[in-house]
Amino acid sequence: MLFNSLDFALFFPVVFALYWFVAKDHLKWQNLLLLVASYFFYACWDWRFLFLLMFSTVLDYYTGLQMYDAKSQRMKRFWFWLSVGINLGFLGIFKYYNFFAESLAASLSAVGFHADFWTLQVILPVGISFYTFHGLSYVIDIYKDRIKPERNFVDYSVFVSFFPLLVAGPIERATHLLPQIQSKRVFDRNNAVDGLKQVLWGLFKKVVIADNCAEYVNMVFANSENYSASTHAVAAIFFAFQIYGDFSGYSDIALGTARLLGIDLLRNFSYPYFSRDIAEFWRRWHISLSTWFRDYLYIPLGGSKGGDWMRIRNTFIIFLVSGFWHGANWTFIVWGLLHALFIMPSVIFKTNRNNLEIVAAGRIFPKFKDLTAIVVTFGLTVFAWIFFRADSLAGAFQFIGEMFNASMFSKPEGVRNTTVWMIVALVVVEWLGREQKYGIAKLVDRWPLVLRWLFYYTIVFLIFEFRGSSQQFIYFQF
Repeated sequence: MLFNSLDFALFFPVVFALYWFVAKDHLKWQNLLLLVASYFFYACWDWRFLFLLMFSTVLDYYTGLQMYDAKSQRMKRFWFWLSVGINLGFLGIFKYYNFFAESLAASLSAVGFHADFWTLQVILPVGISFYTFHGLSYVIDIYKDRIKPERNFVDYSVFVSFFPLLVAGPIERATHLLPQIQSKRVFDRNNAVDGLKQVLWGLFKKVVIADNCAEYVNMVFANSENYSASTHAVAAIFFAFQIYGDFSGYSDIALGTARLLGIDLLRNFSYPYFSRDIAEFWRRWHISLSTWFRDYLYIPLGGSKGGDWMRIRNTFIIFLVSGFWHGANWTFIVWGLLHALFIMPSVIFKTNRNNLEIVAAGRIFPKFKDLTAIVVTFGLTVFAWIFFRADSLAGAFQFIGEMFNASMFSKPEGVRNTTVWMIVALVVVEWLGREQKYGIAKLVDRWPLVLRWLFYYTIVFLIFEFRGSSQQFIYFQF
């Protein structure tokens, strides 16, 4: 069930009505409704994998209790590693087994040995990386005595499977989401209106920006040898906006939908393409994943407290693991490695925290220095995205080789002017609204009422008039 589908347009109003009009005075009924709705939402993808989600939930719920009630550190450690091992085991089998089997077979073949390993003929369970990380953070926090386990099974199950974030995040923390699940929610009209605005902006980014860019990107990447270098460059730039519109659009819809139900989710994007260096980019892109790796991997490895060598080592580990988290393909690993290399100067010279505030705060135009830094940083991310988008390393290197030749100065082929203007509109709106939670949060609040409604109806018109062919959200595959 896609957020931008008719199914969801029918599903959510029913949940909303039952939630606020039937179960509004009964927290337990609201949470039970959220759980049933979340399981139904997930079952619409493939009902067979619903049992995997349920098993993961029961596993972490039970091991959390066992760790907390353990009579010895030895038993606590046993339950902890049991949960971590099974969670990562399932993730490894479904997501990475074929990759390792095929890579090993290729390596053996390269040295003259033929190997034909058995591989899984099964699709990747949607959202498995996200709900696995939800459970892992919960179990780790209990093991480290940061939180106490949740004894209400329904409340814990809602934390893991809450449908707005279930299949593509943000990756929540028990300390942030569970207290909201356990607290009485009161309908707030202003919060709901703001949620609707965020959903509307998310739909624009997904349907108008991402889906239109996807058509062009798919065309060029599928037959790159038939297109000029300038067309390659445009396709690479379009993919940068495709993945941003797709994933940040999903996150806006998820956060807005949750707010309509009285729940505040973690922010996942903060205008990453206005970053002045790669370190700032990663503080603003997929924030919930970046902070998860920081808190549960980078800091336990020693963080930046052990000298230059440890900082460099840990940074490379984080980015390689991040790349591998995104997919079982060498392209993602190289993508992560590139970002590690891009960020390394700021790590070595300790300038990675120079740009903590949003660029040109309180001003319309950035300084020339900031603008130059933004363009360079965007160029580096666009280059790295080529590996993220390519089907193989060979395909990525072929694409890059075809992108740098004399035809770079020719007119790009097949570019639709409407797509370009929609991207320009996106950049302008997000630049003007970059100090807010999302692009149109307060952009037109001071306008007269008629103009405000005209602005919102214009976005609705653009969604219906210039929507691209429907594309599945990119991060559903992770």
